[in-house]
Amino acid sequence: MEQQQQYVGIDLHRRRSVIVRRNALGETLDTVRIDNDPVALAAEVSKAGPHPEVILEATYGWYWAADVLTECGATVHLSHPLGNNWGNRRVKNDERDATDLVDLLRLGRLAEAWIAPPPLRELREYIRYRAKLVQLRSNLKAQVHSVFAKEGVTVPMTDLFGVKRTPSAQRRAAGRRLPAPGHPGCPPALPGSGDGPHRVPASAPPRGRSRIVEMRHVNGKDIPEPTWGLVGHEPTPHV
Repeated sequence: MEQQQQYVGIDLHRRRSVIVRRNALGETLDTVRIDNDPVALAAEVSKAGPHPEVILEATYGWYWAADVLTECGATVHLSHPLGNNWGNRRVKNDERDATDLVDLLRLGRLAEAWIAPPPLRELREYIRYRAKLVQLRSNLKAQVHSVFAKEGVTVPMTDLFGVKRTPSAQRRAAGRRLPAPGHPGCPPALPGSGDGPHRVPASAPPRGRSRIVEMRHVNGKDIPEPTWGLVGHEPTPHV
């Protein structure tokens, strides 16, 4: 006697799934809830015969389930989440979702999504990952420009992050020198620093448009002798 065609609906979730199995007349043969595992999924689907019609929704993490079902000899259908008419259901649960999927497939009313082969899915993942990296890079650049705008710093070049800007950026990171002693724009020598130009350490890069200012109060307390430091940085005698 020829075995009757069976239909399997799977409401796939991240950890557990509900499987509903029906025949061509719409009679429910089995309903089971399993923990997501390739062996458990293959064992349940094998109860539907050698070539069952299986439907699952294009939801989060459907790749592995579709591959397992294909290896088991099932004809896999992927339901389009927005393309099907679910009606006005008063009750919505995992078992009802799986049953509705089976009925859509059995009655020929299913709006299907295309199941891309594994090599093409891998290429798609590369493109998606690269798009995320590009978005992250653009966001970081926008944050840098935002800081410059808040501090009133004018960027003189069109491409701040271009290849030609790398050497000058490295020179700025290595430190900047102040005017030589005696120059009108040079502050007095700091205690213990001796004569000669002062060097801003690279470990404390200036933020935005920093200025050398005279410091007479530190943390709300008067200091015996005025000293000089960078705006936004606590002055130290070895600047």
